Amino acid sequence: MTTTVTVTVVSTGSGNKYALNGNQQATINLLEGATYKFDQADSSNSSHPLRFSTTSDGSHNSGSEYTTGVTTSGTPGSSGAYTQITVAVGAPTLYYYCTNHSGMGGIANTDVA
Repeated sequence: MTTTVTVTVVSTGSGNKYALNGNQQATINLLEGATYKFDQADSSNSSHPLRFSTTSDGSHNSGSEYTTGVTTSGTPGSSGAYTQITVAVGAPTLYYYCTNHSGMGGIANTDVA
């Protein structure tokens, strides 16, 4: 079973932020072994590819992209675009971030199912 998370980008006084299912910079909980599809089809996602890292703010904070179990498809802001992750057993705490802009993301806790 795949859980779909709708991703939009909202403009705030301090720049753009991801909103997951309508919650701005939400901390999310991902269960080991589960699959999550981060739907980036909304036009607000244009130029904001969502990725994961073990470092807060990812590549903007000397971190690197976390790719274990992660697949991507399409161009953010276009129909069918998404980032999907099947959470590995023993996965570390992750952070979702925008590869193009700093300060947009948040925490993705990983928990035992």
